[in-house]
Amino acid sequence: MTQLETAAADDEAFRQDLRAWLERAYAGFVRGWPGGADPRNLDFRRAWEDTLCANGWSGLGWPTEHGGRALPLSRQAVFHEEHARCGAPLGVNLIGHGILAPTLLHFGTEAQKRRFLPGILSNREVWCQGYSEPGAGSDLASVRTRAEPAPGGYLLNGHKIWTSFADRAQRCFVLARTDPRASRHKGLSFLLVDMRSPGVRVEPIRQLTGEAEFCEVFFENVFVPGEDLLGEENQGWRIAMAAAGFERGTYFIPRLVRFAQELRQVRELALRADAYGRVPASSADVRHRWARLAADSHVLALKSQRALAGAMRGDPPGPEGSSTKIHWSEAHQRLLELSMQLLGDEACLAEATAGPGAAGLVHAYLWSRAETILAGTSEIQRNIVAEQMLGLPKA
Repeated sequence: MTQLETAAADDEAFRQDLRAWLERAYAGFVRGWPGGADPRNLDFRRAWEDTLCANGWSGLGWPTEHGGRALPLSRQAVFHEEHARCGAPLGVNLIGHGILAPTLLHFGTEAQKRRFLPGILSNREVWCQGYSEPGAGSDLASVRTRAEPAPGGYLLNGHKIWTSFADRAQRCFVLARTDPRASRHKGLSFLLVDMRSPGVRVEPIRQLTGEAEFCEVFFENVFVPGEDLLGEENQGWRIAMAAAGFERGTYFIPRLVRFAQELRQVRELALRADAYGRVPASSADVRHRWARLAADSHVLALKSQRALAGAMRGDPPGPEGSSTKIHWSEAHQRLLELSMQLLGDEACLAEATAGPGAAGLVHAYLWSRAETILAGTSEIQRNIVAEQMLGLPKA
């Protein structure tokens, strides 16, 4: 047996063991949740994430000296795939586990690693990301939040927006301008801010779904100790760009598993709608749209595999991620728009008439309106594809 065949066999054994554990553990967790489980509920998501961490399913790729399992990227991908396949929701501390921890491991001092990594590993400390601002969303280089020198550190002043789970986070990594005279991409620093500091104010933003996962965060003369600067002063842009690449091999895996699951739900909805005489599943329009979505699902899976293979080789992140982001977010919106058409009036009373599966589709439809905005708008992503993949001149 070759080395590659041995690795593939080991990965498959890992998959089977993980799948068996998830089936037992998640089913038991759901049964034991007071008042009935709701995977959309943030308390439920946080509690399940705590359970995963308590059972050793965090820090999968971290070095063992920091409490991690040092698993290869192929097995991390297996975890994300199987976790999504069993129906478990994404966690609340995704920013901490997926972005901040690998950034700390790469750029942090030993003292910073000792301070912050154990809280992430155990899920005691939730992190949020202080990037976007009212006047600087996808144009991250335009941030105006400033960190001015003060004895022993910095005074932070500014306003961040669309900050996921800021009302639940204990910490926030903030991109702030430390040199106002420098050009746009220079003069920025990467600060690790305690959200319990005096001068931090969080205002949740109510969404279409009725939830408030996003928040505005105001910093008013917030003192940040110098020891909470990650990397060198005025080198924050480099760190922020590196942080954006740490999840590239696995980011889309759970989302694409869910896409395929929802696609099957839509097919079942089409057949049921046909039986009730609402929207004929045999109509050319429905067949064409479903077939296009099935092709989207397959192509996106191939793109995800290509990104994973590149990450495993150590290739630097490229503009291909922008192509995948556009494709996934817009295809997902089309899928959910079709599901609403097939549900018809039942979409307004999904919980009562069509069961939790339909209610999940309605929730996903409302949430999906943000997917072409978050993590870089489709407009910005198209600019990246045009300039870096197609070689077109800047507008």
